[in-house]
Amino acid sequence: MKATGIIRRIDDLGRVVIPKEIRRILRIKEGDPLEVFIHDGCVMYKKYSPIGELGEFAQEYADSLFEATGYVTLISDKENIIAVAGISKRDFLNKPIWNLALKVIEERKVLKGFIEEDQEEFDYQTQIVAPIILENDVIGVIGLIAKNDIVGITEQKLIETAAMFLAKQMEV
Repeated sequence: MKATGIIRRIDDLGRVVIPKEIRRILRIKEGDPLEVFIHDGCVMYKKYSPIGELGEFAQEYADSLFEATGYVTLISDKENIIAVAGISKRDFLNKPIWNLALKVIEERKVLKGFIEEDQEEFDYQTQIVAPIILENDVIGVIGLIAKNDIVGITEQKLIETAAMFLAKQMEV
């Protein structure tokens, strides 16, 4: 644990304010769900990721999509990649999401695009990313990345179906 030097008092309703600086660093916004843990006498809060609960299932789904399509498959929550297939997991798993994924979360629709110029060493050229929407909230994204192919309508329908399927798994 890392000390911040910030001290807060509990109010009469049992609330503690998380300082703005910490909320900014951790990208916690108003309305974001937080999970509460108790460990060695400490109370800890962690941003809750509903899609993160899929864990092993998301990995199996990514593996299946890769085997069926040959495209690298990435599944993420709103901040980090949680499942990777077809490429080194060490380089991508638990890393922050990529630019097109951020745009998909913001626009709430499927987007196609070329790999960003700042990733030229990356051996892939095109991508298609779809939002995973649960109860009208974007909870993550699923993406296919291709080497030389231009992703088409078939891949778009596949990725939309995959996103809907993952959202349905969260409803259960």
